[in-house]
Amino acid sequence: MKQIHDLAEAQTLALAIVDTLPEPFLVLDDTLHLLAGSRCFYEVFGEDPAKTQGRSLFELSGGQWDIPGLHQLLAAVIPEHAAMGGFEFEQDFAKLGRRTFQLNALPIRDEGGSSRMVLLAIKDITERRIAEQEKQQLLEHTEELLEQQRTLLREMQHRIANSLQIIASILLLKAGSVSSEETKSELRAAHQRVMSVAAVQRQLNASHGIEQIEMGPYLTKLSGGLASSMVGPKQSIDIVVAASEGALPSSHAVSVGLIVTELIMNAIKHAFPKAHASARIRVTFEMAKLDWKLTVSDNGFGRLHTENSKSSTGLGTALIAALAKQLNAQISEASSPKGFTVDVTRSTFESRLPVAA
Repeated sequence: MKQIHDLAEAQTLALAIVDTLPEPFLVLDDTLHLLAGSRCFYEVFGEDPAKTQGRSLFELSGGQWDIPGLHQLLAAVIPEHAAMGGFEFEQDFAKLGRRTFQLNALPIRDEGGSSRMVLLAIKDITERRIAEQEKQQLLEHTEELLEQQRTLLREMQHRIANSLQIIASILLLKAGSVSSEETKSELRAAHQRVMSVAAVQRQLNASHGIEQIEMGPYLTKLSGGLASSMVGPKQSIDIVVAASEGALPSSHAVSVGLIVTELIMNAIKHAFPKAHASARIRVTFEMAKLDWKLTVSDNGFGRLHTENSKSSTGLGTALIAALAKQLNAQISEASSPKGFTVDVTRSTFESRLPVAA
């Protein structure tokens, strides 16, 4: 490689390199007057190299570079030997129209350590800023649409709750007006099932927008709602909940809630055909990683000892079985004169054996 012998030759080489750069680029002296510019600069801004040589940066393009903030920053580059990075400004240029540029400046020192030149890189970021603005506008518009959807969803949930309440009231009124005891019993059962769906709906509304639902508070509120709506004034049945810490996806939690509702409703209907001094229904829920176990038990007379044991094969039992299947859970039952217990268990198995090569 040929050795560069003097400063003039070095400057000639540097300016030749600058001229090949694909973006606008300027070389300024220590008074911010133009020493050289890249071919791209002259083409983009429509400047004549012969007429701009030696002129102040702030006189170029009809004074469009004469920006107070840029004055201050470039004035500090040379004496402080500090680079300037990321300076942005928006301006109207005769040939380009309104554009946004980002400037970066770097001082070049001589052998004595003094800054003799400033390299100024010019980057057009107009399209990037337009894209960012469009993205922000799109995000804002999307948020507006989501808020509209949330409003519509709240309205729909309110209408569903009102509709369920109306249906339940009609069923109850109809049950009081028919003479057939079988029909009356069916209407009351339908009323209770509608009320159970309404109870789960209320809990779902309270957890709107939450992907994971803490099961302890959820089951406690659900059971309390069922107790207030389904336990008649002539009955005295305590419904207690004990749950470990843990959360399930909202869709799974709702299915568990429907199972709990059906089991509590069955216990209220069938576990205590006679007066019971300390009637109690207990709901327990335990979690361990992906596994969980739901238990609903009562201290009634047991299914085998109730007069309505045939009802255990009805719609409620079929609904519980279908929900448990969706959750990949298993159901087991235990009955005795001291009470009836239903366990719904979801268990998984993860092999810890090494994978065969």
